[in-house]
Amino acid sequence: MTQNSENTLKVANQAFTYFTHGLATGEWQAFLDMLTEDFTFWFPMGKFHGLNTGKERAREFFQYVSASFNPGLKLASLDRITSNETTVVFEFRDEGFLLGQPYKNRVAVSFDVRDDKICGYREYFGSDGKSY
Repeated sequence: MTQNSENTLKVANQAFTYFTHGLATGEWQAFLDMLTEDFTFWFPMGKFHGLNTGKERAREFFQYVSASFNPGLKLASLDRITSNETTVVFEFRDEGFLLGQPYKNRVAVSFDVRDDKICGYREYFGSDGKSY
């Protein structure tokens, strides 16, 4: 593993720690502080479907996630981490309540790293929201 790859993984792991804390508690500031000003994110559905740009849009998105999954999403397992020079993908299972209904899902999130910040995020999920 090259030094750049090691730094990418280190930065992404820290961001993922802040990300899962945000999912669980609704406290997103530490994660948001790791984003570049030109941060972009892609989400597969709903009002944030497609490509979104900027930290303010990211703040709106993550507040929306917390409101939808009140009182929070718990990381049930971290199944795989895959990385290269610039990108780290985390595959995990989470559970909680979506708008008051029991929720479980398999998710993959991708963090693009530039310097010591996250410049891009993509999220993919594929179960019915009730099973793993």
